[in-house]
Amino acid sequence: MTVTDSFSLAYRTIKSNRVRTFITVTIIALGIAALIFIITVIESMNSTLRENFSTMGANAFNIRFKESRGVQLGNSDVTVTKGRKPQKATFNKAITQVEAEDFKAAYTFPAPASLYLRGPGGVTAYYQNKKTNPQITIWGGDENYLPVVGYTLSQGRNFSRMEVESGNNVCLIGNGVYSKLFAEMAENPIDKIIRIGNVPYRVIGLLKSKGSSSFLRQDDVIITTYRNARKLKGSANTFFIGVNVTELSKIDNAISEAEKTFRAVRRLSPIDDNNFAIEKSDKLAETFISALGNIQGSASAIGLVTLIGAAIGLMNIMLVAVSERTREIGLIKAIGGKRSHIRQQFLFESILISIFGAVVGIILGVSLGFAAATILHAGFVMPWAWVAGGIAICAVVGLFAGLYPAIKAAKLNPINALGYE
Repeated sequence: MTVTDSFSLAYRTIKSNRVRTFITVTIIALGIAALIFIITVIESMNSTLRENFSTMGANAFNIRFKESRGVQLGNSDVTVTKGRKPQKATFNKAITQVEAEDFKAAYTFPAPASLYLRGPGGVTAYYQNKKTNPQITIWGGDENYLPVVGYTLSQGRNFSRMEVESGNNVCLIGNGVYSKLFAEMAENPIDKIIRIGNVPYRVIGLLKSKGSSSFLRQDDVIITTYRNARKLKGSANTFFIGVNVTELSKIDNAISEAEKTFRAVRRLSPIDDNNFAIEKSDKLAETFISALGNIQGSASAIGLVTLIGAAIGLMNIMLVAVSERTREIGLIKAIGGKRSHIRQQFLFESILISIFGAVVGIILGVSLGFAAATILHAGFVMPWAWVAGGIAICAVVGLFAGLYPAIKAAKLNPINALGYE
């Protein structure tokens, strides 16, 4: 009996036992599908995050207030820090408008600084009889805000210095806002009056699309001046300061200069710790991606456990098959079949079932991943490495699951096997 004969016989046996094959293939397919689905979604989210954050001012950094990590005693304003004398706590101290403006005036490094704050989120914008979904976020910035966060204009103009100082009701709108309010009639939004609640704003600029997803709605924004945003209910009480450095090689020097300048603005003594944090623009992206990596590791572990369970189930089914086909094995041996032929046949059966399960699972997992990426508005990424790995893993699972039953079948005594009832 040749290898081809063994393979052909194994295929016919699988085909003739459809119920058993279906159950086994389903068990394996569900494990692979769950693994591929989760990996596909995570890869798509990773790709989208990297793409989105790459446009957020790769050479930029921001200054924000720093939360306290000391031990607060009752209502005291004293922070106890190990190894140092108690000192007056200055953590959790919001960055005021005056401090942000003082920093901007005092910062001498050749890079544009911007002060901005987060306005209310989940708001609805109106234009005539049209309105957006209640998912718009308002930001208040200045004339340097756009390059700090990586936005560019497709129409209109940026804020003038006078508009920033006066806090006029002017705004820049994201592409998501334009799509809801103006795209249907292909209207030019420039100089149109929109409403946020009952407050009218004149649109002076339209931002280029940066892409939106369920976790990063960068097009669902309205940007006004920071003095104007402060008037809105729900705005944050602390400012951010952003700096956009023209050359990446100079960013460390720019950060060092910013730290020194802001320490002076906040009147910190040489022995005081910074009560503010300086973060590069890519830190948030790395935090997201690191979290997704942990989820991916957990998903891989879950998929592996599922495949181990599938391997145990496959082994049990193959052992049952050995018992059911004892007389057949005896007949093959009686007409000259060798132990190697019996082993080949059972191993081929086990491996084929596993590979069938892998193929079905991969198709199902990729399909679900594509659907999830579409719903999440994330770019679909085909995990080719995991697809190839899934087939290889299932082949190994089939090999090991069928090894013991194959050896057991090969060792059967032909005389006892022929007389088995």
